[in-house]
Amino acid sequence: MAKLTVADLQLEGKKVLMRVDFNVPVKDGVVGDDNRIVAALPTIKYVLDHKGKAILFSHLGRIKKEEDKPGLSMRPVAEKLSNLLNKPVTFVPVTRGAQLEEAIDQMQDGDVLVVQNTRYEDVIDGEYVKHESGNDPELGKYWASLGDVFVNDAFGTAHRKHASNVGIATNMPGKAAAGFLMEKEIKFLGDAVDNPVHPFVAILGGAKVSDKIGVITNLLAKADKIIVGGGMAYTFKAAKGEKVGNSLVEQDKIDLAKDLLAKADGKLVLPVDDVVADKFANDADSKVVEGDIEDGWMGLDIGPKSVELFKNTLADAKTVVWNGPMGVFEMPNFAKGTLEVGKFLGTLSDATTIVGGGDSTAAAKQLGIADKLTHISTGGGASLTYLEGQPLPGIMALSEK
Repeated sequence: MAKLTVADLQLEGKKVLMRVDFNVPVKDGVVGDDNRIVAALPTIKYVLDHKGKAILFSHLGRIKKEEDKPGLSMRPVAEKLSNLLNKPVTFVPVTRGAQLEEAIDQMQDGDVLVVQNTRYEDVIDGEYVKHESGNDPELGKYWASLGDVFVNDAFGTAHRKHASNVGIATNMPGKAAAGFLMEKEIKFLGDAVDNPVHPFVAILGGAKVSDKIGVITNLLAKADKIIVGGGMAYTFKAAKGEKVGNSLVEQDKIDLAKDLLAKADGKLVLPVDDVVADKFANDADSKVVEGDIEDGWMGLDIGPKSVELFKNTLADAKTVVWNGPMGVFEMPNFAKGTLEVGKFLGTLSDATTIVGGGDSTAAAKQLGIADKLTHISTGGGASLTYLEGQPLPGIMALSEK
């Protein structure tokens, strides 16, 4: 964890550069889900309450060509933030230069400024140069020169080495610290993975074993049980010699799955029945099968017996980490397994329950159980990297200051 948090900094009169994760959906100039903005408010308000000048950096979407820029401006985000804070927020439509520097110089204590999308720097004069996402040293040095201290509150980008997080932190002449959201994310994930209360159960879903190899390998030594659902379960089933029909299978990972099953010593809990369909579509003909899946059918969700098995596995858990759906969650007819597991998690009042990943988070919100869970991570990729036991560059850069 970073040595310092924002509460350790002297903020009054300081230009406080803040990396936030405002990568939110924007359609026709209107912000949709504002959860990531709301999650950053405690740190922003703390800076303002302590008379700092908050200068906010965030990316929004992916910019690979000049035509991407107009639809990915941070202006609507700045307007949403202004509404949430109930105070004016200055938006600067550039990422560097005199206009930005003058706007910062004119700030008063307690003011807020939002810099244009940091990924505008990835395309310069029509050329895809990746200055931001490639951690261009000159860009990081320039942005660092605009402030007195740096606060990183963007856990969602902590697994990336970008100019706006690692670049600013390493070039900051003053102190660099974690924001409250970053601190909270690392506390919950860190305690769950490195110092869990047992029984510790991990729920892993998603399409591919290859996406979760590192997580499974790391958690086998720490978790009491690892529930495996989603498309990745069929590679494990194939490794056990079961017929999986037309289900998603990574043929080149079957031997790896065999090795993991052998090392797991019974810790891996796989589905015992499946909801199968005759095509990959919400309106497909479907049925529940146990054991082998016939050719022409594909598994798209866990079946009712698997739901009960997973519930029984979770029943006495004291620590639960959930990352990834149990089926094709985006199709309502194959979302039941994910929703049933999520609903059961909401009943585990004595357990620390942590959710990370887009579909898992969406399920928790759809069920209305978000307030019954201990923590919902704002960073799917970063939480996955942490669960793999890999370092997070955005946090390491703070610790090295």
